[in-house]
Amino acid sequence: VRYADTVGYHGDQDHNISPYRDYVVDCFNENLPLDRFTHEQLAGDLLSQQEDGDVDAKIRLKIASGYNRLLQTSHEGGVQKKEYLAIYAADRVRNISSVWMGATMGCCQCHDHKFDPYTMRDFYSMVAFFADIDEDKTFAGSNTLPTRREPEMYVFSAADRKRIEVIEGKLRALNAADPLDKEAIAVLGAERKAIEKKTRKTMVTVAVAPREIRVLPRGNWLDETGEVVQPAIPEFLGEIQTAGRRANRLDLAYWLTDVESGSGLLTARVFVNRMWYLLFGRGIATQLDDFGGQGTPPSHASLLDTLALDFVHTDWNVKRLIKQLVMSHTYQLASHREGGQSDSDSDNQLFARQARFRFPAETIRDAALAISGLLQPQRGGVSVKPYQPEGYYRHLNFPERTYHADTDARQWQRGIYVHWQRQFLHPMLRAFDAPLREECTAQRSQSNTPSAALVLLNDPTFIEAARVLAKKIIDEGGATDSERIRFGFKRAVSRKPDSTEMRLLEQLLQKSRATYQRNPQAAESLIQT
Repeated sequence: VRYADTVGYHGDQDHNISPYRDYVVDCFNENLPLDRFTHEQLAGDLLSQQEDGDVDAKIRLKIASGYNRLLQTSHEGGVQKKEYLAIYAADRVRNISSVWMGATMGCCQCHDHKFDPYTMRDFYSMVAFFADIDEDKTFAGSNTLPTRREPEMYVFSAADRKRIEVIEGKLRALNAADPLDKEAIAVLGAERKAIEKKTRKTMVTVAVAPREIRVLPRGNWLDETGEVVQPAIPEFLGEIQTAGRRANRLDLAYWLTDVESGSGLLTARVFVNRMWYLLFGRGIATQLDDFGGQGTPPSHASLLDTLALDFVHTDWNVKRLIKQLVMSHTYQLASHREGGQSDSDSDNQLFARQARFRFPAETIRDAALAISGLLQPQRGGVSVKPYQPEGYYRHLNFPERTYHADTDARQWQRGIYVHWQRQFLHPMLRAFDAPLREECTAQRSQSNTPSAALVLLNDPTFIEAARVLAKKIIDEGGATDSERIRFGFKRAVSRKPDSTEMRLLEQLLQKSRATYQRNPQAAESLIQT
């Protein structure tokens, strides 16, 4: 969904959206069915108006609607509103078609798709589903940190929410013209501001009267000669039945998960394929975001279909799907090639063995912190800022800013909570191929460069993790070098080292020890990093 903590364009200011991230993490932990997860994100604001529920449930739905606000935005002085509304609309269609449909509808912004039966009319009909999103205030942002991106809402705790209700009740009973009440009003107002100051805000979706959507010839936002279109799914996939009512985002969300008359089975296939990719290193269909004519056909089509059908028949149960995959014989295979396996399947397209693939950037950091014992288990909260090179943000303006790393235990939270600056992503994340999140990135590239190795050797986070792990090895690993090497190795990779690994690690220890004995100042400097 291209989550990031900053707006992306122009000054790339921070924006308020971290409660949405907490919502997503909570949904996966609570095993919210994927169909309901879809409905809440695309149309949480509409659901909150239609469904009965307590205040907390309605707040949750409004937070979920922040999905519609995750795209890059701008309030630069020279911005042409109409142009950027077209940019935002195209971004949303690209995202929803890629994430839920495995389709490349972005090709249809300027012309009919060259390989799939999507047309320009289909593209702008999909745009029309999102024409009711209130975007006017986006253009009235500020060069502050965070910037304003109305509509926003405070995400109060239950206790704070009750206290605010009491404060508002008292304020209504007071008379601002009465000198005796003025002091009480000031005290109550100050208390409310104090509560708001400590409370996070988040961008939400608010529905307004839909704006007119036209087909833009060749994608030209200045050309108003195209036909006016209403919300509709791609024509070759049928239509949404609304009994004459204008279709909305909730109708689209229902259609995306409707197994009988919608694209529910396609959504299931796309999701199952991505889960397979995360666990096996490649998808059953290798093009995760293109199930169309230019995509690669699945290597095991019947397997993908069976898993997708089972997924929807078990109520879109994500945790069950993951358990099903990791308990399979295929997942539990060794990653090395057995003697009888053919050299013709060097890419392991037949899944005759488990794949070897590198952790994503965030997990590399998490693994180092977990092995050392530094990793903080708490969930949620504002984004954290680990150490990064001084002056890295020197080219950011509107406003100019200086990066201040967290100095308390929060900096050791999981990588999912690291501050995501679109224009200047943390160097460690960049070195290990993390995306900027300007667009949806279904499958990350993987590079192998000296920069990545240098990050592991020099980034203060990894140096601190190594220092803490070294102390743990000394304190708990035994009295001899060999005992300590075995202790540290098993803690890091969950097995004992073989004879070759022991020999190499002992040589490395002796070499490093000799180096720092010759230069004690270097050792002192290292542990003070």
